[in-house]
Amino acid sequence: MAITKVFARYVYDSRGNPTVEVDVTTSKGLFRAIVPSGASTGIHEALELRDDDKSKWLGKGVLKALANVNDVIAPALIAENIDVTDQEAVDAFLNKLDGTPNKAKLGANAILGVSLAVAKAGAAEKNVPLYQHLADLSGTKQPFVLPVPFQNVLNGGSHAGGALAFQEFMIVPANAPSFSEALRIGSEVYHNLKSLAKKRYGQSAGNVGDEGGVAPDISTPKEALDLIVDAIAAAGYTGQVKIALDVASSEFYHDGKYDLDFKNPESDPTKWLTGEELGALYIKLIEEYPIVSIEDPFAEDDWDAWVKFYDQVGEKIQLVADDLTVTNPIRIKTAIDKKAANALLLKVNQIGSLTESIKAAKDSYAANWGVMVSHRSGETEDTTIADLAVGLRAGQIKTGAPARSERLAKLNQILRIEEELGDKAIYAGKDFRKSAAI
Repeated sequence: MAITKVFARYVYDSRGNPTVEVDVTTSKGLFRAIVPSGASTGIHEALELRDDDKSKWLGKGVLKALANVNDVIAPALIAENIDVTDQEAVDAFLNKLDGTPNKAKLGANAILGVSLAVAKAGAAEKNVPLYQHLADLSGTKQPFVLPVPFQNVLNGGSHAGGALAFQEFMIVPANAPSFSEALRIGSEVYHNLKSLAKKRYGQSAGNVGDEGGVAPDISTPKEALDLIVDAIAAAGYTGQVKIALDVASSEFYHDGKYDLDFKNPESDPTKWLTGEELGALYIKLIEEYPIVSIEDPFAEDDWDAWVKFYDQVGEKIQLVADDLTVTNPIRIKTAIDKKAANALLLKVNQIGSLTESIKAAKDSYAANWGVMVSHRSGETEDTTIADLAVGLRAGQIKTGAPARSERLAKLNQILRIEEELGDKAIYAGKDFRKSAAI
């Protein structure tokens, strides 16, 4: 059951930047995990350790993080002789070894790579699938719940060129009877969207952003939503497919206001919106389009705007906290107490260990929040979050568009899990925010 070897190397993520890959070896074999990386990162996230050596990889190298795994974590963890099935003990040891509140000493990317690889080793030790081991660790009940795939079909913000400020426009096939059918519907809508975008905006509109969504030169959210609604209609799913937004508003928050023209260096400050004005814009969009979820409608520390908006729409739609809570139990508690949101975006690399991610999900469930498991814009072929979504009964996952293999790897893994579980699993469907209680 003990770990005999830990080794880290760098590999490349979907944006062509180096990231940390960790191999953990036990008597059962070798178990590997790769750490993703975000583009629009919250300031409260655990520290992703980069070399900052501008002569290599434009400063984005991870050689320091690798050295921390190979020279510090590996000998200490092997000497400690912890059972690999005891994830909590492993993660507690790693956090103690780091000794900082945000993993600044060793790097959250170094710690997380080890944490996720150990989880895979633990599943193998028990001879169970990873999702089952994660369910055991989190104490979730049966049957398993397969998540609704929130598919980012149109990219804006920091994930794409063009003037569009909102970062992600997602389709939500919650009315589908199964996960596999939801994925088929999503694929069909996506292809229709690509065709429509090319017709309206030219061939280059079929080019995709970081997460596989089309990125036409669109300026306003309304224009993007009209295009998506038309694509849903063209695919024959009007009324069946809903829409979700990830605004990523921290990216365009300056001096207490929101600049929807933030990509323009000559943006006019007199046109920037207050939190209240931006909230009014969202309410108009909710009334006009089938929007069921909005992520990060306001900046990471604009608590007043969050609380006011939740009071206005919290009973109608899902309000997902990402930059606001950064998968951190301390910030999640504050958001729960303030009544600022009703769902958590769970990103394992925001907090830097599997145990803390599970705690974040459980704390959210206890407050009747939803939990959406999420990829990052800099992704890899690692599929751990697919098993995590199923193991946690999260009911919703976002991994990008049904395009680009680093996005589809997660969705394809859930297809395999669906096949393996058969009638031992149910599809979250319309209950995606209440899946833990199904």
